Amino acid sequence: MRTLVTTFLTGLVIALLSGTGWSALGSEYWVFYGTYTRGTSKGIYVSRFNAEEGTLSEPVLAAEAQNPSFLALHPQKPLLYAVGELWEMSGRRTGSVSAFAVDTRSGRLSLINQQPSGGSGPCHVSVDAEGRFVLVANYGGGSVAVLPVSTDGALEPAVCLIKQEGKSVHPTRQTSPHAHQIGFNPTGKVIVVPDLGLDQVLLFDWDGTRGQLTPHKTPFVQVPPGSGPRHFAFHPDGKVLYVLNELTATVSIFDCDDGVPTRLLDNVSALPADFTGQNTAAEITVHPTGRFVYTSNRGHDSVAVFAVSDGGKRLELKANVSTQGKTPRFIGLDPSGKYLLAANQDTNNVVIFRIDGGTGIPRPTGQEVSVGAPVCLVFSPIAE
Repeated sequence: MRTLVTTFLTGLVIALLSGTGWSALGSEYWVFYGTYTRGTSKGIYVSRFNAEEGTLSEPVLAAEAQNPSFLALHPQKPLLYAVGELWEMSGRRTGSVSAFAVDTRSGRLSLINQQPSGGSGPCHVSVDAEGRFVLVANYGGGSVAVLPVSTDGALEPAVCLIKQEGKSVHPTRQTSPHAHQIGFNPTGKVIVVPDLGLDQVLLFDWDGTRGQLTPHKTPFVQVPPGSGPRHFAFHPDGKVLYVLNELTATVSIFDCDDGVPTRLLDNVSALPADFTGQNTAAEITVHPTGRFVYTSNRGHDSVAVFAVSDGGKRLELKANVSTQGKTPRFIGLDPSGKYLLAANQDTNNVVIFRIDGGTGIPRPTGQEVSVGAPVCLVFSPIAE
């Protein structure tokens, strides 16, 4: 189960864990928001979420940080890791990764330490299933890095750094590599990295003892030129990989062998056929039942709802639902699978939708909260 949870760090991180003070209490969770701090935000914010009622408390500042855009939780301990999406740190062309201790009773965060991310513009972070390593994707640097986690949760300097080379066809967005996400396949043995600049989904074998990445025997799978792969999610059975392409707002569907993509099956648009405006895709998530896939459109400002069939190999666009705001940078499902939260970056709001169990279509509940430039969110248990 933990491996599958780690796989879905492209979107929602659900920690259903046990340990000292680190267990879920009923249906209530902390929701931590990663943000951009160029406007009203000062860092990472937190709300209390009630999964029975589908309600969020007003967010409060959990910790000050600079551009903590993406977050990940430790799988066993009350720890949270955040990238600092910066292009320079202490005079070096690198962003940062920070470790925080979570007060599970208040939701407040305490900074433990910070390390360079190994490249500029880090945009995604994940944690291995054993909680021994933090992995980061550097968009600007076109690289990925692995940082060990010490016993107290602090980050140690990177032990693995891999920088890609090359480009693709888009004249401005694909002149160099741009790693956009890093996460695990369902077996936990292979690392998956969509690279927007290369039009490739990179594959690495994972050495969880030493924290090392080596190219898989199939080092990458290709999406159509100019697509710009951004984020991925696996079908719950692990036999199908969905790759969301930012530039074309399409989902590439790959057949998988033991959790490794082998063959491109189809590309499906996330936009209505009559849409002609400017748009880029941002986030993808799969419903726990495997019956529905959701993606977000920035420009059309909608959640695309796909019905899943043929064992996950077929997606059919059923609806585009307004996110009730502009530029939905992130969408995520709560741990119950009953609610979808849409984080609208340019209108500074997070909107709650209830998912229709029959159609999978999210319906706005009428509730939203204000967060400055929200970029992602993760759910964490509330301590007993």
